[in-house]
Amino acid sequence: MDINQVNALTYEGFVHFFGNVVEKCPLVSAAVWSSRPFKDISDIEAHISDFINSLPDSGKEGILRCHPDLAGRDLQSGTLTRESTEEQGQAGMTTLDSAERLLMYRLNSEYKERFGFPFVICARLNSKAEIVRQLSQRLKNERAAELEHAIQEVTKICSLRLNSIVLPDIQTKL
Repeated sequence: MDINQVNALTYEGFVHFFGNVVEKCPLVSAAVWSSRPFKDISDIEAHISDFINSLPDSGKEGILRCHPDLAGRDLQSGTLTRESTEEQGQAGMTTLDSAERLLMYRLNSEYKERFGFPFVICARLNSKAEIVRQLSQRLKNERAAELEHAIQEVTKICSLRLNSIVLPDIQTKL
């Protein structure tokens, strides 16, 4: 869809198409709908980022809590969103052996115990080995620094998801 089609969407249509650009947080797309008309995809991203960054820490934590554990229960039970299933698959999280699953379970549990929200990383931009390395490394962060890091990862995920929905301006001008 091009930016003109995005701007023509009703509230309900906008939330339908963009409701999961931030995992299981249609509230984010609902909040930015009124900022239309958007100039381009970067403008949508900026409004989403501004909205998320304006939230108090408790709101940011709420957004993070909507994310599933990587290689976790939702993956095993088949209840991941379509987007998360694709992203985790691209990163190799869907083909872990039993030792790797156990390691991810342990690290995810430690992370949630320490920070109170799940580990979030843009899986599409990372390999299985890099995800494990980052998860182990980020466990050492201070809580405030980790909250900001995790929110930065949310914006990366959001950007990639937006780019899978909205055609870049260059394509609409061809």
